[in-house]
Amino acid sequence: MGTLTVGAIREQAPGERRVALVPEAVTLLRRAGLDVLVETGAGSGAWFGDADYAAAGATVVPADELYERADAVLCVGPPNAETAAVLRPGQVLIGLLEPLRHRALTGELAERGVRTVSLDLLPRTLSRAQSMDALTSQANVAGYKAALLAADTYDRFFPMLTTAAGTAPPAAVLVLGAGVAGLQAIATARRLGAVVSAYDVRPESRGEVESLGARFLDIQRPPDEESGAGQGGYARELTDQEQQDQREALDAYIARSDVVITTAQVPGRKPPLLVTATAVERMKPGSVVVDLAASALGGNVEGSEPEKTVVLDGGVTLIGAGRLSSAMATAASTAYSRNLVALLRHLLRDGELVLDPSDEITGALLGDGVEHEPADGPTATQEPAEGGAS
Repeated sequence: MGTLTVGAIREQAPGERRVALVPEAVTLLRRAGLDVLVETGAGSGAWFGDADYAAAGATVVPADELYERADAVLCVGPPNAETAAVLRPGQVLIGLLEPLRHRALTGELAERGVRTVSLDLLPRTLSRAQSMDALTSQANVAGYKAALLAADTYDRFFPMLTTAAGTAPPAAVLVLGAGVAGLQAIATARRLGAVVSAYDVRPESRGEVESLGARFLDIQRPPDEESGAGQGGYARELTDQEQQDQREALDAYIARSDVVITTAQVPGRKPPLLVTATAVERMKPGSVVVDLAASALGGNVEGSEPEKTVVLDGGVTLIGAGRLSSAMATAASTAYSRNLVALLRHLLRDGELVLDPSDEITGALLGDGVEHEPADGPTATQEPAEGGAS
């Protein structure tokens, strides 16, 4: 029986600075009896040099050698077409592969005999899976960074300051969606001294919001209207009419806010529209809107574009910030690699990687229930992965 070899590749997506393994994780995997390969320059975006990996016990190799030798290939995001083409039958690809969005890719890999393990399919309600929960670890980073980005962009103070030159009032921050990213954004904005309000369609999120010192917005719902809570602690997807009613109720709060941070996302589908262009127009000049859901599929804020910052005619700065975890690549990579180590330990049996579909965790990550359709085909209805203002 040979030693299992895993290889961490260099990410190819534009602007992606994270890496699947950091040197600390290499040490842990070596202790578990694995051989570790790292592609040359894979950690440079997160400030981990090849020498750091070598010192931790990894072998730093060119990409072609890594794909030839690795039994399991570790990545952050889904591979591009060139990378996918060199994967061979029998290899295992592990990462945040977004199979609900990239069905053609995962289907093609499956046809070629490449097994895929996608961390974004992890059942997050299982307590024993928490250490593997990459969506949560990356959302924590994104929520923290969103508050810092908003504070840096906002041209006034976040805390109330009393000085010889007078008193500056605190910033009014509104966070839409109280999932992992939303709660971290709330906590960080509060630490910076802002007055924070938040909204989520799940009634049970009130306690979490208020425990962080923020105000939970009371938006009245008709007595016969169904709760916004869905399965597994997530928010359910609201109907078109419910979304419209929600937006109208939120408009007044948005207009009075200095900063708005939105966090609601749906796996593989267009994010719900929470903030209309009309609502943004009513905000004061100098206000800031950060859309964590901005992607090629759309965003929570009308007009937001991924990785683009614009100052609108009314003086409001709109930031499409769908990849904020990559903006804090060192912290995000460290957390993500710990998730991968936990997962690999779960999959290891007597030195071999065992992908047992009957296992509650492994079976979900294999995504065997995800239909492999063309990339532009229909997508299944899923619970929002992050935030509940949807």
